[in-house]
Amino acid sequence: MIRIELPRALHKHAHGSTVMEVDHPCANVSEALAALESQYPRVLDSVIDERGEVRTHVNVFVDERSIRFLSGLNTPVTDASTIVIVPAVSGG
Repeated sequence: MIRIELPRALHKHAHGSTVMEVDHPCANVSEALAALESQYPRVLDSVIDERGEVRTHVNVFVDERSIRFLSGLNTPVTDASTIVIVPAVSGG
């Protein structure tokens, strides 16, 4: 079962949920996020932009590794993967 953890900022779009579990096989992050979208459509709008890419102010991790340094949305997942969506933090 793939686990998707949502940041506090997205809880309102997920009816207060902090975690979603995908119980069917997904080959990559994109497929897992599509499963998330089927349950909570407004969440994905905050994660993916109009071009179908992860928004610049959002980080997505698979098993504690940023997908920006892997294969992006094509990063493979397994049934035991945990995907964590985190808003980017910046400052000076």
